[in-house]
Order: sequence, then structure tokens, then C-alpha cells
Amino acid sequence: MTRSTPRTVLHRAAGSFAAAGLLAAASLAGAAAPAQAADTPVFTLGGPAETALHPYPESGKPKSSTVGITLNNPSEDEENGGFGGDFTLTFDLSGVAGVADVKFDGESSPDCTVTGTKAVCEDWGIWPGLQGAADLVVTAAKGSENGDTGTIKVTGQADGATFTPFTTRLTVGGPDLVMERLPFTTELTPGAKQQAPITFANRGTRDADGVLLTLRYSRGLDIPQRYSNCEYTVDDPGLPDFGWTTALCSVEGAFEAGATYTLATPLTLEATERAYYDTFLYGIHENSAAQRTALRAGAPFERGTGGVLKAVPAKKGAAARSADLDPYDNQQEADFRTENTADFVAYGDDVTGPEGSTVKADIGFRNEGPAWIGHIRSGEDVATVDFTVPQGASVTSKPERCRAVTADGKYREDQTSPAPRYVCNTSMTVRDGAGLDLPFELRVDKAMVGASGEVTVRNTWLQNPKLPFDPKPANNTAYLVLNGEGDGDGSDSGGATKGGDGGSGEPSTPPTSAPDPEESPSGTSGSSTSGGSSAGTAGGSGGGLASTGSVALIASGTAAAALAAGLVLFTAGRRRAARHS
Repeated sequence: MTRSTPRTVLHRAAGSFAAAGLLAAASLAGAAAPAQAADTPVFTLGGPAETALHPYPESGKPKSSTVGITLNNPSEDEENGGFGGDFTLTFDLSGVAGVADVKFDGESSPDCTVTGTKAVCEDWGIWPGLQGAADLVVTAAKGSENGDTGTIKVTGQADGATFTPFTTRLTVGGPDLVMERLPFTTELTPGAKQQAPITFANRGTRDADGVLLTLRYSRGLDIPQRYSNCEYTVDDPGLPDFGWTTALCSVEGAFEAGATYTLATPLTLEATERAYYDTFLYGIHENSAAQRTALRAGAPFERGTGGVLKAVPAKKGAAARSADLDPYDNQQEADFRTENTADFVAYGDDVTGPEGSTVKADIGFRNEGPAWIGHIRSGEDVATVDFTVPQGASVTSKPERCRAVTADGKYREDQTSPAPRYVCNTSMTVRDGAGLDLPFELRVDKAMVGASGEVTVRNTWLQNPKLPFDPKPANNTAYLVLNGEGDGDGSDSGGATKGGDGGSGEPSTPPTSAPDPEESPSGTSGSSTSGGSSAGTAGGSGGGLASTGSVALIASGTAAAALAAGLVLFTAGRRRAARHS
């Protein structure tokens, strides 16, 4: 099983809203292919629908843009779904003659040759999923004029396979919408509010006909306004555990090249009672049906019912015109730290069984809030559940996310035979009202009255177990009691945890005082991930987003697979390595 971690998400995405054009392209790459025989694979070529070129300069070298051509293998069989043969991609460049000059990136496209208005790339192996096929380096042709446009058609050929062709458009000049960074206060307290006067400029060579303002903020933040020209979704299906809210706002008007605009009324950004570590991203693009569809990525959106969000000129004609046609300056982001706490409460279980029998036990913890904890920037796991096996028992089945360790918590190479102790990491997010549910199966090797094992939720570092955000460490430990006193012959499970040093003294069943599900959906309301994680934690463990650069946010698993800029680089490298090995 392949686990989806924050780091793989980063490699699957090209950097949030800045790559929305690639998202739109990916939707084109997923167009229906002609029906083929069941044993003939069909691969789909794709890329950006359109790319703006920097106008040819009066002096100096022209600035280049990159057009990434992708290749999608729809097979979901990662082990056996690959195509292990030679294939050829052909690029018809006649449509951009006099409009653009085309070269190929030598690193990502090492076996490509351009002859006149035709280019041919040879390669081997197509792995399941979306991968990079070639990177075209394009510049405006000498003598071209603003507004000149043309197309490049890409086709593929291989014995035993079929390729769906793809056409991309190159246009000289265009709008270049640039989002300005706002000077936010980033150290907050719950309930703190501040204005967000979103401001952007068009530094391109032509006006933008309408803009699409995109806002995304994590679970601890809120923008209470709900505008009628915005549509909203909460909890993207591709990232259900992050609690992201996304707003897509279509703002009408002609946004002139060289001008700067700001919102007629600033937005209000609020730190809610569950805020702790949070992120706000705000981006701007030219409005289009393809852009809206790409950013929706199949998620359900609802239109707001408030007033109309408008943008007005901030400086008329003050900004210098620029050939800075760069899609990666359309987004800004800010990280916030709110002074808040989260109470992680461990729970154990009481189980009974005669010698030689196998019993099932459910252990774990719940986040009683008020804060959600999300390490969405570093990607570090939030916490670890540390479970010591009761004396006289051995584990016969464990959740996938748990690993066996020695009695003193050290590394243990043997992960198949029973161990005296297990550690189970959360992912990088734990919602308020959610937690981690861990089903174990144990064999009763020797019947012992009242044997017990600790269940502790702690920091991921064994040497520093304290959870820095948890004000109540006493309830971080509960017990799994096996054949507790009063159970007699094992027919009565009992109901209280064992006391002792570090024990919580709380019931061994999961806490039930979770926040209101309307405000904070509990981990039991959604589907569980493999390994016993409740819906309130992200499915993978380990890894994470880079500590610098854009937070990699995606709208759905489909969008991630379609966008996949980092994955493109990874799979292209893997393909070349396989070809030359």
C-alpha cells in the first residue's frame, strides 16, 4: 500500500494557486480517449491550455517561458500497470511559426530533436499516474507582435499503445496579475480580528477581463463575510483532515495593464477559538471557466448570500508596464501562531479472555480542544501513542501505522514477531474533537489477574515526551487492563482504568465530551484511514511540507494527480534512470 504523506502531496502539486493554469491543463489531459481494445493501453497527453509569452524586447535577449507537456497513464496498478516499451512524441510546430521560437529543456527532455517545424522526442517506459513527458522552452519570435497567437499539436506513437493527442496555444503578451503581500500581525489570540485589504496589480501587456480572487485558509481561521459573487467549500475532499475553507470570487471589470487595484471593502480575517498554527493563502488570476473549473477540482461549492465583492483602482496608471508574464507571482501566503491549547486525552480498554484466547482492544486518544493542531508547514507528526503490552499477553495484530519497539522504546528491527511495546504516530494534523483510534488484537499467553499496559499520548520525541500545547498532562495516560480484578473467569469486562504513577484516573473508554460536531466534526463522523486513524487526522504519517516556499495545497486527489509538478520531475527522473540503467 502506498501512503499519501504531506511530502508526497508537495511533490504531486505545483504550488497551490500559482499552478492553477496547470490544473486547467490537467483537466484537458483527462479528456475522453477513443475506445480501444481492453488489452491496448491508452495514454493521454496534456499540458497548459495556453501560455503567455513575454513580448520580444527592443534590446537584449527575449525572456523565456516553459510549457510542460505531461503524459497520463490511467492505470491504478503501481506494480504491474506500467508500459515497458519505447515510445515517440511528435510536436507539430508549424502553427507557431513567426509567433514563437521553441527549444527543449536538455535536462527534462534529453532525447528531443527539433528539425524545422517538427520536433521528435524518444523515450522509454510510462509509469502509472501523471508524469512529465517534455519541457518546451518558448520565447516570442523576432518580429512578432503583441496578441500574435498559434498552437502546437503533440501526438504519440508506440507499438501496443495508443496516445490521445494534445494541443496547446502560445500567445504573445497578456495580463500579468501580481498579488501584493499584506503586512499581517501573525502572533494572535483566539478571537483576534484584522483587516485584509487584498491588493493586486496587472503588470502585463493587455487588460484582464475579470479576475478570480482565490482565498484559502486553514481550520483555525475564518473570514465571516460570504459574498454573493463568491462560492465557498469547506473541507476539500482531497485534504479532508486539514479543514481548509476555499473561496473563489469572480470579480467583474476590465483590469488595465499597468494599474493596481484593491478591494472596495477589506476582508476581515479572524482567529477562531480553535486556532493554533494556521495558514492563509490569497491569489489572483484572470477569470475564466477553465480557471474556475480547475480550482473547484470537483469539490462541492456553495454561493454566498451577502453583498458583492468589488475591486477598485488603488493607483491609476502609476505602476510601470512590465513584460513580467509570470504565473508564479499570483499568490501570497501568511502563517499565524495563536496562543491556545489542546487537551489530548488518552483512553485504554478493559478486555478479558482465558489463557490461549485472542482478545480485541481499542486504545488511542481524543483531542478535547479547544484548538486543532496542524503542522501543515513543517509536516511533522503531531503526537505519538505509546503502548506497553500487558504482562502475559502478546500482540497478534496491530494497526499499520504502529511499529514495534523494545521495552525501553528503542528501535527494533523485527517488526513481525510480538514486541513488548508499540509506538503509533499521528499524521501532521489532529482536529479538535478527533484523535487516533488504534485496534489491537492480543493473545492471552498466561492468565494473570489485573495485568495492565500503559497507553500514553506524548510528543514524538521519547526524550522529550511533553506535548507543548497540552495544559493537562495528567490525562495523557490511560491503561489497557487484561482480566482485571473482579472479572472472575473473564466473562465480565469491568470498566475502570488502573491507577498509578502518571495515570489519568479517567475511564478507559474514549472521551465523549468532544466539541459540538456542527462546529468541530468529530473523528467518528467521517471515514477512517488505514491503520485506525480517525477522520480527524490526515491519512499518512511522517514527511511534510517544506519549511519554506509555498504550502502545497490541492483541491482533491484528482487535482493532485493531474497537477503533480513535483511528481512530474520525480517520475521523469525515474523513467530516465530506468532507460539508461
